[in-house]
Amino acid sequence: QEEIVEDAIVSMLQELDPHSIYISKDEVKRMNEPLQGAFEGIGIQFNIMKDTLMVVATIPGGPSEKLGIMAGDRIIEVDGKDIAGIGLKNTDVRDMLRGKKGTEVDITVQRGSSSKPLHFTITRDEIPLYSVDVSYMLNPSTGYIKINRFSKTTHQEFTEAVKKLKQNSLEKVVIDLRGNSGGFLNAATSIADEFLKEGELIVYTKGRNAPKQEIHASSRGICQDLDVAVLVDEWSASASEILAGAIQDNDRGFVVGRRSFGKGLVQEQIKLSDGSALRLTVARYYTPTGRCIQKPYEDGRDQYYNDINERFKHGEFFNADSIEFADSLKYKTPKGDIVFGGGGIMPDYFVPVDTSYHSPFFSKVTNEGLIYNFAFKFADLHRSELNSFDEPSGIDQYLERNSIYNQFLDYVFDQGISKDISGTEHSRKVINARLKAYIARNIMDNEGFYPIIRKVDETLGKAVNLMEKGIKS
Repeated sequence: QEEIVEDAIVSMLQELDPHSIYISKDEVKRMNEPLQGAFEGIGIQFNIMKDTLMVVATIPGGPSEKLGIMAGDRIIEVDGKDIAGIGLKNTDVRDMLRGKKGTEVDITVQRGSSSKPLHFTITRDEIPLYSVDVSYMLNPSTGYIKINRFSKTTHQEFTEAVKKLKQNSLEKVVIDLRGNSGGFLNAATSIADEFLKEGELIVYTKGRNAPKQEIHASSRGICQDLDVAVLVDEWSASASEILAGAIQDNDRGFVVGRRSFGKGLVQEQIKLSDGSALRLTVARYYTPTGRCIQKPYEDGRDQYYNDINERFKHGEFFNADSIEFADSLKYKTPKGDIVFGGGGIMPDYFVPVDTSYHSPFFSKVTNEGLIYNFAFKFADLHRSELNSFDEPSGIDQYLERNSIYNQFLDYVFDQGISKDISGTEHSRKVINARLKAYIARNIMDNEGFYPIIRKVDETLGKAVNLMEKGIKS
């Protein structure tokens, strides 16, 4: 009976709109964790390599780090049960290692070439989930902040990042929202508030049974003295679009990248008596110029989510001129710039998908995961040497001296990739940058990854160039 009721609820909600959903009691906690900014567990980042559970990194301040568990450790037993070579999946690992704060779990690890396993009893604790991946200076005056989602802690993380960067003569900031699918509305509006003048409109919402509600900027903004650029792509949605739209519509800064997803529906989560929940659409949100950026969904859920594929087929990822907007969707910003509604935030400066490095060789090594696998193994074998560097630039230079790309070629040819496959030199620049960035991530986490991968990041490069030319909106 319970299964029939749940299936009926799911089917009914699918008739409403693409974002009204039912969440079973078993899924509620898992779906809420990224937005709450924390979970309960032992505090490691892990990967499963050749059916072995590998510790990629320990979370700073977490219980695993405090006990001395290290990146590169292989976890071979959990609570006395052998877990090596049993077909582990990510969900299995989470089920074994996560649990209520204060509970204990026993693990056995194999470290390096040591013949003697190490045993640890870990008391689970609350582990923070950070929504700001990284913040650092791109050049002496321009900072970069990457936000992966909008959670309860995002605004605080953002302001802390800005304060840190302001210690380095920060004058301009790039906010990267690419791939950010959204989250809490107030997290996005709070960040917009940091940039806008008192009284300026950030966003408003209204629904069939919900009165119009406006959110305006206060006088508290710590970023009012900074120039700003916002990066978006086709996977930037919801709260990301609110922030980008507020900056664009108030002529406060400019947006770079490709048209965003187009989610302009506001959901409210309703708890049910059995622990399950409904997320129901209650309103639409509108940017300050009056744009509703929700893309159409009248043709059904499947067509709605297939929209990204259709954009690709129509050439939108490669040419801004392939996008057509009706005159009825045109809106004007205060200084007279034209912006468009009807489906996503259209950037002020379009950057197409870069396919210049594509080749049969690139496709082969990417599809088989060989770049990441090699990077992980190299970092694991040379961890002591790589750990001696304090900055990503040190790792970058070390890898260049050691001809990392040539080592990678030897590795992939040993894996059975034909030496005659075309593209080994054509794709060299991008693969080389990815190799270095992934290796640095295994040593320094995102603080190592982003400063290296920026070398092949065309969208970020465009934003920095525009700022250097003095363009502000």
